[in-house]
Amino acid sequence: MKGIDPTVRRETLYIAAWTLLLTALMEAVFLILSRWTLPVLWGGLFGAFAAVLNFFLMGLTVQKAVGKEEKDAANLMRLSQMGRMLLLVAVGLLAALIPFFDLIAALIPLFFPRIAVAVRPLFERKKQN
Repeated sequence: MKGIDPTVRRETLYIAAWTLLLTALMEAVFLILSRWTLPVLWGGLFGAFAAVLNFFLMGLTVQKAVGKEEKDAANLMRLSQMGRMLLLVAVGLLAALIPFFDLIAALIPLFFPRIAVAVRPLFERKKQN
């Protein structure tokens, strides 16, 4: 396999930065609510890692699908989505079964990449003006 495309690397770093920032904010909310514990910390980090890994794997799949026929690319994307969904389910199950992790703190960061993607246009417009 050829190397990681610079766009995949750049976008993954963007998602990782936002995910870590939002995870730190989540940890602060747990602290303010007097609900912060070490399992909250580890659960948040575990969920953040899984979220960034999921995005990175999606980027690699898109990179791989670009050179394929439309049908093959669609099948590859479908298979990748199923595998990544199973990964996220496994993360949730591990967080639920292992007391080292707080389940809620592990699940919330899984939504942070979506938030990062949603707010990106707000910052892109400011750059263009």
